[in-house]
Amino acid sequence: MSPPNTHTTKTKTESERKRSPDSRDRASDERAMVADGTLPPLIAAQLNHLLSHSSHSLKVDQIWSGCKNAQFSDRFTLLVPFCLDYVKWDVVYNAQCPWVAPDVIFAAEDEGFYPFFVAGEGQANGQREKSSLEDWNCKDPARLMLLVHELRDLYKSYQMKRVGELDDERLKFEISTVLSREGIEVCMISGSERLEDVKFSVPLLDMNLNKLVHGCPWRHQQMIYLQVVFPISRKYTSSSPPRIKLVSSSELKALLSVEDVKLPIWLDGMCMAEYLPAVEDILKAQIVEAIAAIGARRRFIEALASQFGRPLEADSVFCRKATVLAASGVFTFLVHISLSTQFPKQQPVLVLQSSQHFNSQGTPVMSPPLMDYPWSPRWETSQMVERIYEFLAEECLSFKKYCNDSQFQQ
Repeated sequence: MSPPNTHTTKTKTESERKRSPDSRDRASDERAMVADGTLPPLIAAQLNHLLSHSSHSLKVDQIWSGCKNAQFSDRFTLLVPFCLDYVKWDVVYNAQCPWVAPDVIFAAEDEGFYPFFVAGEGQANGQREKSSLEDWNCKDPARLMLLVHELRDLYKSYQMKRVGELDDERLKFEISTVLSREGIEVCMISGSERLEDVKFSVPLLDMNLNKLVHGCPWRHQQMIYLQVVFPISRKYTSSSPPRIKLVSSSELKALLSVEDVKLPIWLDGMCMAEYLPAVEDILKAQIVEAIAAIGARRRFIEALASQFGRPLEADSVFCRKATVLAASGVFTFLVHISLSTQFPKQQPVLVLQSSQHFNSQGTPVMSPPLMDYPWSPRWETSQMVERIYEFLAEECLSFKKYCNDSQFQQ
């Protein structure tokens, strides 16, 4: 094998209204969906502004019309992030009167949520609070975003009030000791076979993670949260620790996989105020290691040129992927190299792709992921690359036969 010669506000009647966040940011796809002309221009402008400028990672679940054979759609479902989950709200406009403010339909389990209607003390009638729905200006593209942000803030207060009214001494104590931390959210959740639980979402680390990686493409501020779930009881039981786990946005996984962070043990009688500092100390150390690992991966990718020539493609920010071109005689193929956040403890995953063999769908023939080759994290970077090159010099013969057999079977 030789390197190639190249340098190149209402209540929803449906029962299920929540879903978990998916694994990727769909904002660009959603804006394209809005821009395809299915919504009247006035409504589309407000939704596009919401998706482009909101500080929250909002998503559009679906867009539809309230009338059959209508020229435009006039309603859509928003997935609003809250307490490490999504609440599902339907925003209902009228395509025939797009200048009119929309209705917002909430989940059935939130039937007690009346955001702009509060009962005053000693008053028989309710009192309506002024909201962003007052003096609605359809020509202002930011109006919908202001409304959604206001409703989310009120929903946060509503959930906090619900939890605060529970007859549970442990929860009352936990709330009183951690509410001083900025950004905490709390909500009640229902289980299929157990009573309701209370979930806390606690933001960790008072640092700007976005500035730690030079040139990172993150659109939203990256955060790491501790999810703490307490079962509801009527007396404090120190022997029952809560269910805990770390949660982060999917984008942060390019730098650090919080699922791999080992959390400290929750000791008997411990509360969140005691537990959180220990978690943050562990995370700070892990982040320092993660930043250093980027440098190690970068040096590995740069060293590929000594054996394979310049990479055709490479991840220049997190240094997680690279593709090089290789050849054995006239057989030319690509080598896709994937580096985990645990590199060099975990060896790179190799996938070979033929440039001359295609399956019946016209897709290039590719090998299964390859990791069965000599590796030691203690080797110098140049030796790591050299051993991969030696492995591929033999493996390319098996891969060429695999490609020929694939075409013969067609």
